[in-house]
Amino acid sequence: MTPDPAAAAASRPTLAEALTRVCGDALTAVPGRTAELNYELAAGRLLETATLLRDAAHLKFEMCMDVCGVDYLHHGRAEWLTQDATSTGFSRGVARGFATEAPLAPGRRFAVVYHLLSIALNQRLRLRVFCADDEQPMVDSVSDVWASANWFERETFDLFGILFRGHPDLRRLLTDYGFIGHPFRKDFPLSGNVEVRYDPDKGRVVYQPVSIDPRVLVPKVIRHDNRYDPQLTNAKLNG
Repeated sequence: MTPDPAAAAASRPTLAEALTRVCGDALTAVPGRTAELNYELAAGRLLETATLLRDAAHLKFEMCMDVCGVDYLHHGRAEWLTQDATSTGFSRGVARGFATEAPLAPGRRFAVVYHLLSIALNQRLRLRVFCADDEQPMVDSVSDVWASANWFERETFDLFGILFRGHPDLRRLLTDYGFIGHPFRKDFPLSGNVEVRYDPDKGRVVYQPVSIDPRVLVPKVIRHDNRYDPQLTNAKLNG
C-alpha cells in the first residue's frame, strides 16, 4: 500500500519541536522579524549539533547554503546625532558622533551565521555562533559535515578574519595577494590601508600607504515620510 504523503507530513513534528527533541538545550531561539527559525549555538557544541541537524530523521539538513560573518562592533549605535541637516555648506558634516555608547560584551563581537536547507523535508534553519575571542575569532570548521562550507568559510575568513579550526585549506579567496586586513570588519577604513599607483621613475606599479583622508561629509538624515504613515496604509484604508 502506497503511503499517503499528506498524512505523513501531518504526523511529522514541527521543525521547532523536532529541534527541541534532537538538540535539547544546545539551541537557544533568537527572535526574528521573518517566519524563519533562528537559533544561537555555543561554539563548543557546533560540530556535535551540526551532525545531528544533518542526520536526524525529522531534520535532514543535508545542505549548507551559506556561511557568513557578522561584526557587531557598532551594533545598536547611531553614527549621527542629528535628525536634520542643511543640504549645502560645510555644516553638513559637523554634527557627528555616536548617539549611544553601549559597551560591547566580551565574546559578542564576531559571529558566524549558517543557513541550512533540508531538500527532503523542504525546511530551512539559520544558526548563529559567536566567537569567544574578540582578538582572534575562531570556530570549528563544518566542512567535514557539509562540503559546501569549504569555500564559504574561506570567504568569511578573508573578509572578517574569522578562523575556522580544522579547515583543510584556509586561504584568502576574494582579496588580492598580500592584502592586509579584512575589509568587512567595522573598524576597517573605507578607503583601505594601501593604494596602488604607477611610478614613472621605477617604471612599474607600486603600493604605498593610502593618501586619502577618511571623512564623512553628508550625515544620515532621518525624515518623516508620508508614504509610510500608518493612516495611509492599505490595512487602514481597507478596514
